[in-house]
Amino acid sequence: MTSIQEKIESLRSEIRIHDQKYYVEAEPSITDLEYDRLMDRLKKLESEHPELISSDSPTQRVGESPVEHLTQVPHKVPMLSIDNTYSIEELQQYGERIQKLLPEEEIQWVVELKIDGVAASVLYENGVLTQALTRGNGAVGDDITHNIRTVLDLPLKLIGENVPPLLEVRGEIYMNNSDLVHLNQQQQKKGEQPYKNTRNVTAGSIRLLDPKICAERKLRMFCHGVGYVEGLQSDAHSDFLHELAGYGVSPTPKVEAFANFNAAVAHCERLVDTLHDLDFEVDGLVLKVNRFDQRQRLGSTSKSPRWIIAYKFEKYEAITKLLDIRVQVGKTGAITPVAELEPVELAGTTVSRASLHNAEEIQRKDVRIGDVVVVEKAGKIIPHIVRVEKHERKDNLPEFPYPTNCPACGTAVVKDEGGVYIRCPNFKNCPAQVKERVRYFATRNAMDIEGLGDKVVEQLVEEQLVTTFGDLYRLTAEQLLELERMGKKSSEKLIEAIAQSKGRGMDKLLNALSIRHVGKSVSYQLAKHYGSIKKLTEASQEELAELEEIGQVIAETVYQYFQSEYGQQIIQDLEAAGVRLEFDAPEISNESGDQALAGKTIVVTGSLQEYTRDEIKELIQRHGGRPASSVSKKTDYVVAGEKAGSKLKKAQQLEIPVLTEAEFGQLISNSK
Repeated sequence: MTSIQEKIESLRSEIRIHDQKYYVEAEPSITDLEYDRLMDRLKKLESEHPELISSDSPTQRVGESPVEHLTQVPHKVPMLSIDNTYSIEELQQYGERIQKLLPEEEIQWVVELKIDGVAASVLYENGVLTQALTRGNGAVGDDITHNIRTVLDLPLKLIGENVPPLLEVRGEIYMNNSDLVHLNQQQQKKGEQPYKNTRNVTAGSIRLLDPKICAERKLRMFCHGVGYVEGLQSDAHSDFLHELAGYGVSPTPKVEAFANFNAAVAHCERLVDTLHDLDFEVDGLVLKVNRFDQRQRLGSTSKSPRWIIAYKFEKYEAITKLLDIRVQVGKTGAITPVAELEPVELAGTTVSRASLHNAEEIQRKDVRIGDVVVVEKAGKIIPHIVRVEKHERKDNLPEFPYPTNCPACGTAVVKDEGGVYIRCPNFKNCPAQVKERVRYFATRNAMDIEGLGDKVVEQLVEEQLVTTFGDLYRLTAEQLLELERMGKKSSEKLIEAIAQSKGRGMDKLLNALSIRHVGKSVSYQLAKHYGSIKKLTEASQEELAELEEIGQVIAETVYQYFQSEYGQQIIQDLEAAGVRLEFDAPEISNESGDQALAGKTIVVTGSLQEYTRDEIKELIQRHGGRPASSVSKKTDYVVAGEKAGSKLKKAQQLEIPVLTEAEFGQLISNSK
């Protein structure tokens, strides 16, 4: 009997390790078939020796019978709600408040995804799952132990030798979008109503009385926090997540730690652009103080811990039809698919296009022309397709044939090494790439060349008058006269605008060069740190990576650009044309008393006559202020242009001073 028991325990341990490899590390070590064979062997042995079946065996995911009702159980440690904001400005203000509460201390911050699911706590006693509760009202939750056992990536028994005797992990139960697609197909076959979204399915399923039904939903759980615990080894959140993974528990993915709050916020803004890659729903990002001892000193209010905040964004969904997929070539050569949609109302605007981002996304979501799709817009993120309503697919629609050659120049496309994007490698001569780079070079956030619009750029590239940035500065009014819709006056004005752009400075120029991963914010940081293109080109990749907001990926692309023959030629060409390659730092005193807007939060609304939005934002920052997008009690001034709407009304209700453009100009003149 002992040998049989040893075989059973050995199989259970082996399966638990494979579960960890599959669910936690995302690196399966055996095939699905091999895994199924292991499970079948275990089931056979347990069926032959039912007296050896234990509740923590991998075979015991589903209970024999439904529970009669859900019971309510008090939480050992209350599950408090967390404060949230929809504004980057308010997020930064929160960071400043926390720093004041821990003066002279270095605070490390962790950024993680806010999973759009159902909050729950799971208790392990001596490594065995014994209880699971929903959040409930924070003090008392519903007992969902019978259903939590069906959650595939949550171990029934922890692995490892140093498991805490008591460990309560907290996290979010969720469903993958791809699993919802399959579930709705099954619903259709049964003649039942399809489910609207993953969160509704999750919330309903985890509270079902019959665990067998819940098991069919393929729910999952990411763990992101700790409740009551005895014997925890970690003293910081980032270490705790690694400890959890070692026990076979799936921690929230894409978690990163940062040395300060500003770096964490900058990461949030970058991370938002990658959320379309996920197969599960996210409704925000969460920022947490990393060290547990600092959390303890910060404490909580009556409602929320002070050491955590959620940066959320409103999400809107609509269902429409995919009419076509077209591909476009970007300024860095990326071949990007765009979905042409039957127009649909979404967040107060009519949406007829949505991003599909890359070829892998089309394949992963199985998107086909003619499909009914769910399109989503969240915050400032451009609309994207969440999933296909496959239960609505009436015909045998063909898969989308992704191009193997660049649609603009015919060059064979290549896939990024270790990445998802497919690119045209003909960086120098692909007309589509040249057009996009020249077009971007002229935009307001770059070299701000008024009159150099899309039509003019298209003609200049097609006539081969412009093949590189330096060519712009060699153009003559006579050459422009040969183009359609270009008269003598407009040609001379454009030549003058091009000449004026020479003095924009290093930060604008860096942004204009279309270096991968380098936008307005990164360009400013690089320009401020190095002061000149010459010093930047002398920097090593390791030195670049150490800068705030830069990191390894950006450092690599910046370094490679300036060390490449192409990049060096571009800079030499621009320098020969007289383009300024140095940074013009704002000449503003560091003394806050000399800055009229020092410490002030300013909201701008309505149509402006004297300034563009970027210009007034830059002026606010230059004079010590903080531009904000929403009006609150913490707003110091509102600058109102013509046709100012709800923000002006709110400012008046809160009795916040409202300035005209002239009054704003007078105010900042005090610190010039």
